[in-house]
Amino acid sequence: MSSSAFPLALNTGTTPNLDLREAVEVTAEAGLTHIGPWRHLLEGAGGAEAAAKIIAGAGLKASTLCRGGFLTATEPEARAAALESNRAAIREAATIGTDSLIMVVGGLPAAAHVLGGEGDRGDKDIAAARARVGDGLADLVPYAQEHGVRLVLEPLHPMYAADRAVLSTLGQALDMAAGLPADAVAVVVDTFHVYWDPQVREQIARAGAEGRLASYQVCDFNLPIAADALKSRGMMGDGYIDFASLSTWTAQAGYTGPVEVEIFNQEVNDQDPRLTLATMKERYEQLVLPHLESARAGAPAETAAGV
Repeated sequence: MSSSAFPLALNTGTTPNLDLREAVEVTAEAGLTHIGPWRHLLEGAGGAEAAAKIIAGAGLKASTLCRGGFLTATEPEARAAALESNRAAIREAATIGTDSLIMVVGGLPAAAHVLGGEGDRGDKDIAAARARVGDGLADLVPYAQEHGVRLVLEPLHPMYAADRAVLSTLGQALDMAAGLPADAVAVVVDTFHVYWDPQVREQIARAGAEGRLASYQVCDFNLPIAADALKSRGMMGDGYIDFASLSTWTAQAGYTGPVEVEIFNQEVNDQDPRLTLATMKERYEQLVLPHLESARAGAPAETAAGV
């Protein structure tokens, strides 16, 4: 890429038909330096240690690990299992060399069956679910600190509040992190999930000021919404997100790390991954990177964002 700051990274959710070795190969071929793997790819590669060797062997670094979380269960056995799964994810993140474990915190017990889990289908108490997330994070913090890994909270678009994440805004995520050490609990700005939030500029700045801005993920918001709402992401420039403003505000908040592209979209996911990577690079260099670099260089927000 054209700058040592803001290296472009493939999140392997964008290439779900590839195993880890294949994803690493196309990432390296495309000239990228970072990759953000999902946990099942580590397992498929023979475990975190084997995955670390595959990633490093191609000259790549791990930007993040997806994902931990799902901390909203009510039953003691399910809560214990979730905590143990997150401890394993923390160890895996440390092993592959990333300090950022993306956390999708979980939805309502009433909707757990939607994702193949179990829960009380009458339990729709979202405030109580959020409180359990806070309790789970507090339990995990010492272990995360011991391994040098941050629990990176990902607020999801409100349409996923029932089944995937009871945190919908950066403000909510930062409020939950506020009582916990910044070296252990941080947030990710994912453009798909936060572009609509009228407080997003202020909350990105707050994340930077609090030392909690750990990751920047980009993709577009497509319309119409897909039959599977999870598949409504798009390649940058194909939808309705203002990448100029979001990228400017993220860089102004002090972020200079990898920028992951994470796209769940049937057409993108099924096409030749080399075409996906080539398009990613082109759109990133056109729509995202110039605004990151302008903001880092100190250009006024009005100029950098083009507004």
